[in-house]
Amino acid sequence: MDKGRVAAGRIRIGIGGWTYEPWRGSFYPAGLAQRRELEHASRRLTSIEINGTYYGAQKPESFRKWHDETSEDFVFSLKAPRYATNRKVLAEAGETIARFLSGGVMLLGDKLGPINWQFMATKTFEPDDFRAFLKLLPAAAGGRALRHVVEVRHQSFRTPVFTEMLREHGVAAVVAADGKYPQIADPTAPFVYVRIMGTSAEEALGYAPAALDLWAERVRIWAAGGLPEGLEHVGPNPVSGPRDVYLYVIGGHKAHNPQAAMALIERLG
Repeated sequence: MDKGRVAAGRIRIGIGGWTYEPWRGSFYPAGLAQRRELEHASRRLTSIEINGTYYGAQKPESFRKWHDETSEDFVFSLKAPRYATNRKVLAEAGETIARFLSGGVMLLGDKLGPINWQFMATKTFEPDDFRAFLKLLPAAAGGRALRHVVEVRHQSFRTPVFTEMLREHGVAAVVAADGKYPQIADPTAPFVYVRIMGTSAEEALGYAPAALDLWAERVRIWAAGGLPEGLEHVGPNPVSGPRDVYLYVIGGHKAHNPQAAMALIERLG
């Protein structure tokens, strides 16, 4: 069985970034050249969320290099630039969005996964402005379909008005879990995007075995089109078909995040 497929939904499990000194000698073999770390990571994980794109523009050559260094079936998700989301009037972000999408992102080709538009924890939900922002997110670029996910971190977004708005535009909401941010686990797109933030130093695999089993089961249920129990929803969720699932082990005790991701891949394999 393909380690990433459950029913018709495709499952991707990964971490945030690939450059982190404590991973050398634990996740990365001792003596591995740093220039080969991405290559190594792509053969043990099925996705990585790139954070550097949030802070500034990357050279087109970088996207091409990342594409070429990773395994054939690997996928990246990208943090969208903060200049698009950290603004008072979101409706004015169109130029930033267009510049980002024309700056080499499409060189990832088939390895381009969802784009995560992350908002500051202080950003509140203003329905008219947020709807205008969603209209700025193109369904395709460079002849390739795009997937968009928004990471909102303020309680004011926990309303059915917000989830219905996302559903109308086919945009997902990040399912934040095991951390301090509000959770919105309502599926609003053909895919689910999860960021779990609860790894600890006390657990060799980041999470206790029972917690890893639970997350693996939740991923299977999402991929099959169901709704896992024990998560927080804000509105009615109509039954739909299988969904792709992207889960990233982020934050927490970062040194153990690759171990947690690999343990989940093993359980789903």
